Amino acid sequence: MKVQLDKTFPMPASADHAWALMQDIEAVAGCMPGARITERIDPQHYKGTVAVRFGPANLTFRGEIEVLELDPAGRSLRLRGKGTDTTGGSAAGMDLGAHVDPVDDASCRLVGSSELSVSGKAATFGGRLMTSLADQLLQQFASNFAAQLRARQPQAVEAPPAPAAPAEQAATTAPAAQAAPPVAAAEPVPSLNGPGLLWGAFKHWLRSLFARGATPRQ
Repeated sequence: MKVQLDKTFPMPASADHAWALMQDIEAVAGCMPGARITERIDPQHYKGTVAVRFGPANLTFRGEIEVLELDPAGRSLRLRGKGTDTTGGSAAGMDLGAHVDPVDDASCRLVGSSELSVSGKAATFGGRLMTSLADQLLQQFASNFAAQLRARQPQAVEAPPAPAAPAEQAATTAPAAQAAPPVAAAEPVPSLNGPGLLWGAFKHWLRSLFARGATPRQ
């Protein structure tokens, strides 16, 4: 039984960063759920295991991975893997092709095409289950691949604060003696003293009254 899938996933990094990760076969294999590289024979050949759940059955495949193509100019990779489960009742193989398409300086697309073939006990679960399983595995792989990209991104260096403008420097460094003198408060206007004015007017009226009543002696 064979299942063919073509998928495209957005990635949170430039095409160059994604391609650098794709060339790390051990890291790429670690992004696949249940997969683990156990031995590196040479740069093109590896041994490993893959644990997969097929419906009610849990199968662990032991096998080999071969790097068929690694093209830096096209940022493309082609792998072939094959293995048998530990009980000997099933066999599986996969041809995987992937390449990176740039989008902008901070993002790209991971485009993949895979063909999965199974035989033996695993083939009895049907094409629909196999297609759903392969789709879930690719979705988890893309999520893990994106997480690896984020972890490998260089940390942004915080920029130092910008120097103050000349006017701001003068305002902050001027000595206290040069500060403008405080504005003197205006003197309060004296309020009118009502009783005092009345008493002064009364005394002035008495003096004028006595002055008019006095007559000169003969």
